[in-house]
Amino acid sequence: MTRTRWILADLTVLIVGVAAALVCSRLGVRTSEFPAVGDQPAFTATRYVGPWLGSAAALGTLAGVALIDLCDRLLNR
Repeated sequence: MTRTRWILADLTVLIVGVAAALVCSRLGVRTSEFPAVGDQPAFTATRYVGPWLGSAAALGTLAGVALIDLCDRLLNR
């Protein structure tokens, strides 16, 4: 693979990795609204979904490695 193709591959992995990490992180936090019932006040419960947040962390790490590799390829000709 030529140098240009590796740079494009790194750039693609970086963009897709960041976008997928953002999607996973949004799916990893769920909120539920509960109305007031009798003497109990209304409240919002927040639930964190581990697999989605773990996937977001892994994808963010992958994007970071792609960024480091991209910088290395661009700076070292």
